Amino acid sequence: MQPFIESLPPEVDAKLQSAKPSEEQVLIQVSADFSDDQAYGEKWLVATKLRVLVVPADGAVEEIPLDAIQDVKTEELVGGGCLVVERKSGAPVYLHYSSSLIPKFAEVAQGIGQLSKGKPLELPTEMERTRCDKCGRLLPEKDSKCVACIKKWHTLIRIQSYVNPYRVQLTLVVVITVIGVLINLLPPLITERIIDDVLIPLSNFNLLVWLVAGLLGAYLFSWLSEIGHTALSCWLGFRAAEDIRAKLYRCLQFLPIRFYDKHKVGALISRMTNDADRLEDFIAFEVPYVISNALLLVGIFCLLLYKNWVLTLYVLLPVPPIVLGGIFMWNRLTRFWRLWSARWGRFSSHLNESITGIRLVKAFAQEDRESTVFDRHNDALRQVNVSGNRAWFVFYTITNFLMSFGAFFVWYFGGKQVLGQEFKLGELTAFISFLWMLYQPLRWFGDSYNFMLRAFAGAERIFEVMDAPSEPFDNPNARNIPKIDGRITFKDVMFGYDPGKPVLRDINLAVEPGEMIGLVGKSGVGKSTMVNLICRFYDVTHGTLQVDNEDVRNVRIEDLRSQIGIVLQEPFLFNRTIAENIRYGNPEASFDEVMRAAIAAEAHDFIVAKPDGYDTMVGERGNKLSGGEGQRIAIARAILHNPKILILDEATSSLDTATEKKIQAAISKLIEGRTTFAIAHRLSTLRNANRLVVLDEGKIEEIGTHAELMGRKGLFYNLVKTQKETSAVMAVGGGKEDPGSE
Repeated sequence: MQPFIESLPPEVDAKLQSAKPSEEQVLIQVSADFSDDQAYGEKWLVATKLRVLVVPADGAVEEIPLDAIQDVKTEELVGGGCLVVERKSGAPVYLHYSSSLIPKFAEVAQGIGQLSKGKPLELPTEMERTRCDKCGRLLPEKDSKCVACIKKWHTLIRIQSYVNPYRVQLTLVVVITVIGVLINLLPPLITERIIDDVLIPLSNFNLLVWLVAGLLGAYLFSWLSEIGHTALSCWLGFRAAEDIRAKLYRCLQFLPIRFYDKHKVGALISRMTNDADRLEDFIAFEVPYVISNALLLVGIFCLLLYKNWVLTLYVLLPVPPIVLGGIFMWNRLTRFWRLWSARWGRFSSHLNESITGIRLVKAFAQEDRESTVFDRHNDALRQVNVSGNRAWFVFYTITNFLMSFGAFFVWYFGGKQVLGQEFKLGELTAFISFLWMLYQPLRWFGDSYNFMLRAFAGAERIFEVMDAPSEPFDNPNARNIPKIDGRITFKDVMFGYDPGKPVLRDINLAVEPGEMIGLVGKSGVGKSTMVNLICRFYDVTHGTLQVDNEDVRNVRIEDLRSQIGIVLQEPFLFNRTIAENIRYGNPEASFDEVMRAAIAAEAHDFIVAKPDGYDTMVGERGNKLSGGEGQRIAIARAILHNPKILILDEATSSLDTATEKKIQAAISKLIEGRTTFAIAHRLSTLRNANRLVVLDEGKIEEIGTHAELMGRKGLFYNLVKTQKETSAVMAVGGGKEDPGSE
């Protein structure tokens, strides 16, 4: 069923049928979970091509014709929200709902607005899931997998799939494992022959020599097989773990920006390091022994049945409670280690933030405060560690205690059979040896149980990232545009980073190739969001964004982004040389081209003044350079990239006035023949733009040249006036001499 066509209760359906003609198609049919007095209660909203109907559980149906609707909007309230349908005349209609329904009613408001304006209805076919469709549990993240419904067997099979490509090595491991298991079964059988055929009759010395030599050979071959088994298993495990880390990193590279908006960097790094390390140890050291111990269990069990099936039943008496306890503890410990992984992610995230922002911490003397927060995360990590290990220890000790009962039964009942001459002493000794060999894998499973569960929890977190939808780089239907002209068109574009909170509304703008557009407005009105959409860091929620008259969603992402150059307000530099950072967008560029780009960006002089020149390492995030130096390196990088579409997001914000004038001259040459979008709070830097687009509350309020907008004395004029007054008060920018103030 579509998310915006919900099933009506019979009593509501009866009210609806009496309020509208039966042939009138329902386009939207959703329920709110608050009544008018904002108590929990059901209230329905139904929209057709002609009207909107509000159907309460108790009371009369309220009808609003579409042509009588002035506006439809949503408002956020404490603990919920409200859909407001404003009429051209008369009181508005309100529909209240809880916070969980905010995304749905934001789309509903947009849909009703489309219908009221005579536009076709465009609603998403799916909404973000917050609960599991199968069990109804709250998901850890929107549209994520329900960890409670993940089959552990499927996780194990998926882990094994990374070993399968190395079939030769895997086959050798299996062969050596089988041989090793068979050899390990020989010593008790040889011991049985020594006791029954040599020691009890006190004869046959030659047989003793051969049996002891056989015993020595069995232990020697067992030792050699263990070496071969361990060496191959480690090679296989480490190679598989390397492949998992490589795939995880590649997945992280190709995930959309929206994914990183929802996840903290420290938590993602924790999956690459901590979770991957545990999974690596599991594959390298645990999986091979799972196979060998499983084969050993089967072999010993068959031998015990062959030797004495009655005693074997006594041996198996402790096994059922151990298995049942293991099933119970599996789910319990899995919850502990899943919680441990989540808390470790928060711990890593705080560590990453506090160290990255150490200058800010020291600037505000907040060392003690950050230490307190760290202690809180550290203590939470300790608590879940203690709880998990305590539960495992109790299970482990009880398991060992239960296993000891098997030995008591065998000595008692086996001893009676020996005294009754039904069983030989050597056979009983071999049986006891096989008994402890049987318990050894069971004890190993108990020892490794805790570690296996941690590895499984880590694997599920890793696979969750791998399964996240990536950007459509491999879309076979995408159109190739190897050379973009630079025509950008916004048509009825609406976008919000969070459902229910649109940042851009009804954006319509046509930009011709080679045109320079200045984006102007207060902070938060959507200037950077517009350029984010052009780069396709996000896709529009409604409407279309076109490049060269083609919807960007139908253009190959590589073709689009390879022809876009961007200089951000806070440029990011990698911990590499200056030359490598400039060459980042064009790795094949020669050194002469790198130097010419630096000269154009007014960066050459300060670069050659450094001891290592262009080979100077810039430090982590460029921390060895000043803000202005880093920004000029970023501008040089964009110049060398030679894009068809250029985006300047506060590109000169960290420059002094003298350098800024030089950069403006360089940029004026750079923008020739390129479609340019420039964002700047210092409005004087946009005087040369072909057009200025003034945004307010996510909408385009004014479009025109600098002179035209100043002549209109509208929003842009007020912004300039405010900036002039602020500059005069702060004695920044020269006050009346500021060229942007006229």
